[in-house]
Amino acid sequence: MPPPPASGPHDTDLHAFAVRLRRMNAEFNRIAQEFARAHGLHHTDVQALVAILDGDGQGGALTPGRLREHLNLTSGAVSACLNRLEAAGHIRRVRDPGDGRVVHLHYATAGRVVARDCFRPLAESTDTARRHFDEDELRTVLRFLDAMGDALSAVRRAPPGR
Repeated sequence: MPPPPASGPHDTDLHAFAVRLRRMNAEFNRIAQEFARAHGLHHTDVQALVAILDGDGQGGALTPGRLREHLNLTSGAVSACLNRLEAAGHIRRVRDPGDGRVVHLHYATAGRVVARDCFRPLAESTDTARRHFDEDELRTVLRFLDAMGDALSAVRRAPPGR
């Protein structure tokens, strides 16, 4: 990994952020592509797995409809993706006991083990990087990442040409 750019008078300008965010995104994409290739998955399958994991971890399992909106795919594409993930043992679909028409998507135990083993180095490197910052700095980083996520989401949902 190349060393971070030297600090200077413009080390917090828009360009500096754009370069670092693209670099981080590229590394995440490479890791996701390696996972997909190693497990015979499509890139979209990995994006779906991440969304399902995030939904599962926050107590609100995704439905296929919410996943479709999140990935901006057709219903047919989401169905094909979920069929592949379920057949490979990564996810399970669970009918809502109160309304059998509603299906919730959960990581399967076997899928969680595969993901944990594959992404353990990513988790360890994240933890190593976090140790360079105190709690106040980490809260600021999280606020920035939340704001970036919200801003990018708004751009994606904006009408074309805006």
